[in-house]
Amino acid sequence: MAVMGDLLDALPIAAAAFAIPQFLPQLRKLRRTDDTAGVSWPWATLTSVNNAAWLGYFAASAYWAALVPASSATLLAGALAVMLARRGRATAQPAVLISAWAALLAVAFAVAGRSGLGTLLTAAFVVQVTPSVWTAYRTARPTGISQGTWLLILGELSCWTVFGVHKSDPRLMTLGLTGVAASLLMLARIRRTTEIQPSTAPQRAV
Repeated sequence: MAVMGDLLDALPIAAAAFAIPQFLPQLRKLRRTDDTAGVSWPWATLTSVNNAAWLGYFAASAYWAALVPASSATLLAGALAVMLARRGRATAQPAVLISAWAALLAVAFAVAGRSGLGTLLTAAFVVQVTPSVWTAYRTARPTGISQGTWLLILGELSCWTVFGVHKSDPRLMTLGLTGVAASLLMLARIRRTTEIQPSTAPQRAV
């Protein structure tokens, strides 16, 4: 039992291994192809904002190993948001709403500390991933989405699900389960897009 407990306590390290390079496949694909189809700018921006807030939560909770992946996601998702904005994916209304959300997180932390921030972060991942799933399923051929990024997200959030159960932390459990569900939806959409491409490609004359 002690060995199992040690393994479960090490799950944030495993989550970090998935999370640190998480956005690199999407960044590489966007830079290589310039294809933004199905990639959500609000998702990238909210990911950066929310991970900055998770930094505060993890520090207040003494989950030190979690600071590295949260920092990586904050920086790399921010870089992705900038790249998408430069390609015309940013719009005014989502920008205003995201700014209001960021301000709300800051106020919650300033007024109520870890508990106040944690209450908002319980719903933060739902807020964060909804634009990505919505955009992917509303785009006829979301060819710009990177499968590698969503596989890494699935790996990371699976670790946080188990760690949240181990620590009886409902916020981490909500984060993990929401992330696993969203990742599976995104991977299913990517697979479907990949399957239909050959049938929709123009036939060459013989």
